[in-house]
Amino acid sequence: MRKPFIAGNWKMNKTVDEAVAFVRQIRHGLNEIERVDSAVCPPFVALPAVADALRGTRIGVGAQTMHYAESGAYTGECAPAMLVPYCQYVILGHSERRAYYNETDEAVNRKIKAALAHGLTPIVCVGESLAQNEAGETHSFVSGQVRAAFADLSAAQATLCVVAYEPIWAIGTGKSANPTSAGNIIGLTVRGTLADLFGEDTAQQIRIQYGGSVSPENIADYMQHPDIDGALVGGASLKPSFVDLVRAAQ
Repeated sequence: MRKPFIAGNWKMNKTVDEAVAFVRQIRHGLNEIERVDSAVCPPFVALPAVADALRGTRIGVGAQTMHYAESGAYTGECAPAMLVPYCQYVILGHSERRAYYNETDEAVNRKIKAALAHGLTPIVCVGESLAQNEAGETHSFVSGQVRAAFADLSAAQATLCVVAYEPIWAIGTGKSANPTSAGNIIGLTVRGTLADLFGEDTAQQIRIQYGGSVSPENIADYMQHPDIDGALVGGASLKPSFVDLVRAAQ
């Protein structure tokens, strides 16, 4: 039985003081929810303070990206070892990273391997554009992203990952994919591709989230689908009602 997992991607929001005040506001409510795993992913500068504020709770902390190298001349980047003291998770391959920073499938694959080597749980993002969706290319494109992301990984390594299916056209737009449609893509395309790569037993162990305009009002509808194991939440994770969203995921 896969335990639901809700992660909040704060993106470029909240100063350090705002981040600490916010997690202090939500930590008691989140910590009481035992049947759903939860995590918050603040900007790099807030990671130490947020991790300290959540110490002793069941709430996880994640970074929004990282570099695959151990160290080096990579201005503006963070190496895996720099995240380990503060994080359990790291979001990799988010569509905004792919679109704005030219992050490739190969880079995502290298980052996954580096994260696993340092004991971090990758949240691997995949998803198609509106044009690809309307052209009927969702299955081939998303399946290709999954295959590239998990290239040369073992089945044991794959079970340590989380996958987030985020249709690009639903991120931050207020448009959310139909729960049945999203669940079918997650089940047939994402989990189906993982089954092709690693076998059905392994695929059934991997948690797959939905992401894209998730809210406290619609999360329960997504969670009714047997292949949806939670959500990667954007804007709704910046509000106190994030607690209600996680509670509704039960």
